[in-house]
Amino acid sequence: MKNTFTLSLCVILLTLTSTFAQKKPIKLGVVGLTHGHVGWILNREAKEDVVMVGIVETNRDLAQRLSNKHGFPMEMVFNSMEEMIAAVKPDAVAGFGNIYDHLAIVETCAPKGIHVMVEKPLAVSLEHAKKMEVLAKKHQIHLLTNYETSWYPTNVKAYELLHKGTIGALRKVIVRDGHKGPKKIGVSAEFLNFLTDPKLNGGGAIMDFGCYGANLMTWIQQGKKPNSVTAVTQQLQPENNPKVDDDATIILTYDTAMAILEPSWNWPIGRKDMEIYGEKGAIYADNKHDLRLRISEGYSGYDEEIFKLGERDAPYDEPFALLASVIRGETILERYDPYSLENNMISMEILDAAVKSSKTGRTVQLKN
Repeated sequence: MKNTFTLSLCVILLTLTSTFAQKKPIKLGVVGLTHGHVGWILNREAKEDVVMVGIVETNRDLAQRLSNKHGFPMEMVFNSMEEMIAAVKPDAVAGFGNIYDHLAIVETCAPKGIHVMVEKPLAVSLEHAKKMEVLAKKHQIHLLTNYETSWYPTNVKAYELLHKGTIGALRKVIVRDGHKGPKKIGVSAEFLNFLTDPKLNGGGAIMDFGCYGANLMTWIQQGKKPNSVTAVTQQLQPENNPKVDDDATIILTYDTAMAILEPSWNWPIGRKDMEIYGEKGAIYADNKHDLRLRISEGYSGYDEEIFKLGERDAPYDEPFALLASVIRGETILERYDPYSLENNMISMEILDAAVKSSKTGRTVQLKN
């Protein structure tokens, strides 16, 4: 009886210890401060899931400006990833520098078992992406790509309606993303510098906003690659974006459907919206919260249902909560989830083909 009691007590203590250990906050290192989206972590309210333990940024003036604005101590700013990792031993790293450096982050962190989340797109090129994929799989780390549109409840609702057959078989998707242009909307000098550098960003609007549509289509099509990719780019603001494109149209063809992606730095009003057309109706994800469903009636008539959607449930309401949940094993990403490596490898293949098509003036065929 005594032995049974002792065994039961040990099991309870081990369970409590395990639960406590799982709930320890994920120690997050931030690599780079030049990306405008870094405010998402610097402004994040203190929570028990993630704690920022270190920052890597060689531009001390930039670090000091953001320290003054957001209140983090300059003592937590390091000059290199190696220095930061040795000092604070992060569980994960979030990349908020230029896109070219994403590969170097994975090269440094993966062998040490440190998980990585980068801002979209995954990489500047398919070549970089393939190297990152090999490292992530070899060292068994999570490698996530954060897209703002992954949080949108309208996109999730549109996906659900489509796959329930509400509008019939898929025929066409139109995805529009962008704004007036980095310089016109007043991004920081550091952010503008890499966004308009073809090496550091992989291109202009075609990469910066074309990735959203590639990512969404890969999710919608559950990993099926397009048969072909055709892209045309223009430079409508040479005075602001002298080295890169600022407007693009990308056409993806599938066996029974087509997608048109319209990434641009020339939209008069900022937008991230999607239209999905089926045989029986259409879905309009107008923004993060507003969605319209139209079911065809006759030639041009339709029955319309309007949805006003609230925020998604945690941890899908913001990227850092999701990162922590994935690392802890509490959340298993569905195959081809917008954050997943499987999705973003295909997204990079689409972007790579789009860039090649725009430069050669030819359609690029993809192998499924």
